[in-house]
Amino acid sequence: MKNIPRLMLTCFAMLTVVGMHAQVKDDVNTPLHMLPANYPTPYKSPAKAEIKQVLDRVFAYISHATPAALTDTLTGATIAAEADFTKHTTLKKGTFRITSYEWGVVYSALLNAFQQTGDTAYLNYVTERQSFISRWAPVIRKMVQEGKMDSSKEFTLRQPVAPHALDDGGAVAASMIKTKLMGRGKDMEEQIAFYLDYIKNKEFRFKDNTIARNRPLPNTLWLDDLYMAIPALAQMGKMKQDKSYYDDALYQVFSYAKRMFIPSNNLFMHGWVEDMQVHPAFHWARANGWALLAMTELLNVLPKDHPQREALLQLFRKHVSGIVKWQDGTGFWHQLLDKNDSYLETSSTAIYTYCIAKGCNEGWLDPLSYAPTAALGWHAAASKVNAQGQVEGTCVGTGMAFDPAFYYHRPISPFAAHGYGPVIWAASEMYRLLNTGTFKINDSALIFYPNDSKKSHQ
Repeated sequence: MKNIPRLMLTCFAMLTVVGMHAQVKDDVNTPLHMLPANYPTPYKSPAKAEIKQVLDRVFAYISHATPAALTDTLTGATIAAEADFTKHTTLKKGTFRITSYEWGVVYSALLNAFQQTGDTAYLNYVTERQSFISRWAPVIRKMVQEGKMDSSKEFTLRQPVAPHALDDGGAVAASMIKTKLMGRGKDMEEQIAFYLDYIKNKEFRFKDNTIARNRPLPNTLWLDDLYMAIPALAQMGKMKQDKSYYDDALYQVFSYAKRMFIPSNNLFMHGWVEDMQVHPAFHWARANGWALLAMTELLNVLPKDHPQREALLQLFRKHVSGIVKWQDGTGFWHQLLDKNDSYLETSSTAIYTYCIAKGCNEGWLDPLSYAPTAALGWHAAASKVNAQGQVEGTCVGTGMAFDPAFYYHRPISPFAAHGYGPVIWAASEMYRLLNTGTFKINDSALIFYPNDSKKSHQ
């Protein structure tokens, strides 16, 4: 009897050893390539229902955060007519400025979201705010001209009333023209014409007609300005059926590319100053995003038979090839594209996701090659939309610099408006991409299978 406990212990020990050996997964007893990976970002097919949920969460947040009304700060009364104006009249305070270029991006993105999902709430939001701007900007402009409002100070709706730079009108103008081309926006014609007059005739240009700025140094090119000008010119070309607008837009793209595109890595530098003997190349992610987005917008409306379309398409493809190789394993792109110790940034990630998905949908890019990149980018960007619908991880507004510290340490904020339009745009185009094909896990890898595998590329 005394030996029984010892025997039991011995058997238990043997069983434990056998059990331990059974749990070991080796090359003989386990298909190791099927082991689950520890992905930091979801590695799976996007789902339309999930995309729409993210889209609606962002939309609910910005709808609440961007009222379109004038108010008297002294009495709290809403201003309904010109006669009600006082020196205390101002735009009702929200979280974001509905007249800024960042919100012009939101308007264009929501129009795309409406087209892809059919949700009229997106369209109504856009037209309500665009109509508000178009109604009141001419009224206030007249009051400034008549001396009833002090033009030397910041005043209500300053950007659409008295633009100082392309940022003040280009993106909003492009979105207004899109709305008008969709059959709405008859009340926007005067404001559209005002914006385009500024872009065509008032913005500083080099002697060779290249759109430029005189800050931070004289005769400076900002890569950002490709987006601030080109979509508006392109949309005007479509609305007016006027080739001169297309030609101006194309000229700007190739003039900037001549000075700022680096063929060795297929990326743009952020800034270029005429008087510099050497041009430091900082590949700021969002600026490269604005350039790619500008080309995307232009390709979307440029006539198929335009003699420069193929050259533009080739530049677009080169730029995409330069960008995708810097995508991080998390799906994000870095603040400085080629510096993987700079932080992961949301707005640029969302812009690239949209442009690549759009390229796949339009046949400008091979979806077999690029759709998985867009899917990974979407999951990354979507992970930064919090429960409130705020977009986190977005770099705040940024000028240009000629040292790395500036870019490495720019703050991020959920109140940086630059992140909202790109995330909406990425969501809507990924939603569309899922109409053209299916993502499946094949031998552990995410693969895109187009519905029509014989689709020709344009």
